[in-house]
Amino acid sequence: MRLEPIANPTALRQAGLPLLALAATVVAGSLLALVAGADPFATLGLIVKGAAGSKFAALETLNRATPLIFTGLAVAVAFRARLWNIGAEAQLYAGAIVTVILGTGAIGSPMVLPVTVLAAMLAGALVLLGPVLLKTRLGVDEVVTTLLLNFIMLLFVGYLLEGPMKDPMGMGWPKSAALVKEARLPRIVTGLRLHWGFALALIAAVAVWLIQTRTTLGYEMRAVGQNIRAARFAGIPVNRVLVKTALLSGGLAALAGYSEVAGLKGHLTKDISPGFGYTGIIVAMLALLHPLGVIVSALFVAGIFVGADSMSRAAGVPTYIADMLLALALLFMVLAILLTRFRVVRG
Repeated sequence: MRLEPIANPTALRQAGLPLLALAATVVAGSLLALVAGADPFATLGLIVKGAAGSKFAALETLNRATPLIFTGLAVAVAFRARLWNIGAEAQLYAGAIVTVILGTGAIGSPMVLPVTVLAAMLAGALVLLGPVLLKTRLGVDEVVTTLLLNFIMLLFVGYLLEGPMKDPMGMGWPKSAALVKEARLPRIVTGLRLHWGFALALIAAVAVWLIQTRTTLGYEMRAVGQNIRAARFAGIPVNRVLVKTALLSGGLAALAGYSEVAGLKGHLTKDISPGFGYTGIIVAMLALLHPLGVIVSALFVAGIFVGADSMSRAAGVPTYIADMLLALALLFMVLAILLTRFRVVRG
């Protein structure tokens, strides 16, 4: 058996295989519920009900999807140019740190929101700039450098929360001071947790789509991602494109940290992200690296997490099923992408 490239995959193949991958994920989830001793149909129903069965549940899903849209976009932008950014977690925390620094009274109220957004994006961009310069100048693998930066940033955040940024009124808990009211993102629905960070995420997705489809930079990013040698031969400044891609990707990931601090938490803690940076990779892959598809896949992933919490309480099934579902969804989607571009033949 061997893989043979498909020159021009049909539209049916390109759309059908990813849908088949999602269907396989549902079947696999049903089997997992059965193994856990629960009714598989009832379990899936409880996940759907927990994610979208009420106004509160639906808004919580949108709330959980907000940082996933940002990190999914960051990964999708980078991967499109074959820049393997595994460090969205570090960039997220960089944005969160800057948000706290500027949002606790360092800037006057009229300009605090736009300045904080731009500063957070700059911080995330600079965090990814180092690895991309090491890649373009010295050939250092960015997978290693961006991954290691995640752990370095977590240690740095721990130091800040136990030292310079520790809230003196926090009763000893390792957290930062709270943001001033003017630096907080307002709620979309009064009394519920959904904030305007979700709207910012939607705007970011549309902006990235426009960049990728309507600008020279987007064309260059796609060209570099498809064939770096051909791009160089065509006169595209590959290293410059990679640097621009890194700045955009890092800035988008930092917005996840900004939205969590300014829109939801109000202060910085070490566990402000339960792995949004890593989950962003799943979101981007499920979306086939399409920026608008990231919105849909982020809602899907957020719905699984929110619905799994409700399902676990109602059916007594471990919430780890949600993690397994996402892992299976990623594996099935990678296989679907592979079979979209290649066919299995004998010989």
